[in-house]
Amino acid sequence: MTVREELVVPGGPPAVSHYTDAVRFGDLLYVSGMVALSPEGEVIGKGDVTAQARYVHELMSKTFELVGASFADVLKVTVYLTDINDRQAVNEVRKEFFGPAKPASTLVEVSALVLPELLVEVEAVVGIPS
Repeated sequence: MTVREELVVPGGPPAVSHYTDAVRFGDLLYVSGMVALSPEGEVIGKGDVTAQARYVHELMSKTFELVGASFADVLKVTVYLTDINDRQAVNEVRKEFFGPAKPASTLVEVSALVLPELLVEVEAVVGIPS
C-alpha cells in the first residue's frame, strides 16, 4: 500500500495557510509553492528577485533532501512571477541549482503573491530515487 506523508522543512518558513511544504506519495514528492520567507515569516530580499529566487531554491533543496532527492530528480516546476521581465534573472539562478538537469517547466505571470513584497514562487514535482 502506498502511504501519503506530509513533510515540513526544518527551519523553513511558517505556512501562511492550510498546507504543508511537501507531500510524498510513493516515489513522488509534490512540493508546495516556495517563497522567500524567513523562519520568522519575514520577506527575504525585498525588491530583489535574484535574492528571492536564490532563497526559494535553497528551500527547495532542503525539501528535496528530506527524501534523498536533488535538483537532478526534479520532473516539473511551475514558476510564478509578478513581473514576467524577471524571467531571465530567475533563469540564471535556476541554472546554478539545476546544473545540466532540465525539468519540464511552466512560467506564469501573476498579479500578486501571498504578500505584496514577494516577487517569485516556485513549486515542483520530484521523482524520488530508489
